[in-house]
Amino acid sequence: MSKGWESKSVEEQQSQAAAHKTAMTNNGDVDEAARKRQRQALELQRERVLSERTSSPHRRTALANALADIEEKLAELGWSIHL
Repeated sequence: MSKGWESKSVEEQQSQAAAHKTAMTNNGDVDEAARKRQRQALELQRERVLSERTSSPHRRTALANALADIEEKLAELGWSIHL
């Protein structure tokens, strides 16, 4: 009788481990998708900043600071400049 109980317990543990692994994989997919969306949004912001032209030195400084901030955030996400 105890062998049957042990095998059911092991089977249940394996089932729970598989469910946990599946949940972690799904969470990883969700996290990866969120990081991808965030990276795309930052890339669009970067392109917008790069496309702006101004004669105001204050505005140019603000744009340079914004660009540096965006590129720092992108670097944290593993992004590098594509030449």
